[in-house]
Amino acid sequence: MNELTVTMKHLPPQMQPYEKCASFGPEFLTDAELIACIIRSGTREYTSVALADHLLDLRKGREGLKGLCSLSYEELTEVPGIGRVKAVQIQCIFELAKRMSRQEAKKMLNFSEPERIAEYYMEDFRHKEQENILLLLLDNKSNLLGEKLLFTGTVNSSIISPREIYLEAFKFHAVGIILLHNHPSGDPTPSDADRRVTRKIRDAGNLLDIPLLDHIIIGDKKYVSFHEEGYL
Repeated sequence: MNELTVTMKHLPPQMQPYEKCASFGPEFLTDAELIACIIRSGTREYTSVALADHLLDLRKGREGLKGLCSLSYEELTEVPGIGRVKAVQIQCIFELAKRMSRQEAKKMLNFSEPERIAEYYMEDFRHKEQENILLLLLDNKSNLLGEKLLFTGTVNSSIISPREIYLEAFKFHAVGIILLHNHPSGDPTPSDADRRVTRKIRDAGNLLDIPLLDHIIIGDKKYVSFHEEGYL
């Protein structure tokens, strides 16, 4: 499929995303039209808007912007009409959105408040297709000393090692830790494995006098805090 033969200028003026945006503002554009403004051109078979619609439907079971955000560079460049430049542009737009979200959340961040922690990491974690387990290391005033990605995959008590976690805690002179991970399903309800891992880390921390302060599970714009739910 040859690229760049059908562009937005071939569309009737009232259908051109650029014209709509200039006249009414970006909030009046559909998701496909917004993406079309970014990729700018289509192919012989598709206008830029039709190509954008195709991109939004590409991740079956996870259609829309959330699905598009989850596509890798390699997956994007496999789509006819999406070359290196367009793939990079799409990924950069989503990365900017994530950074803006984290920048706003950081202004109100307090690592003693589960809701604030969840808000801060939400955009980074809720789109991931595998579980990612993050260790947060805190000082005696609940300030963040550092963070470490422990594992990518399925949470399993045989894989998550208290030894690795508390070696990191000693390295940073942390006086408390928080675990944070995502559920790709979007449902943050703790599984039996989540509870087993939490008990294992909590018990080790109690012995070492470096308590596990919380375990926060990120879903799709939802979270569960073991501390808030009384699981710790």
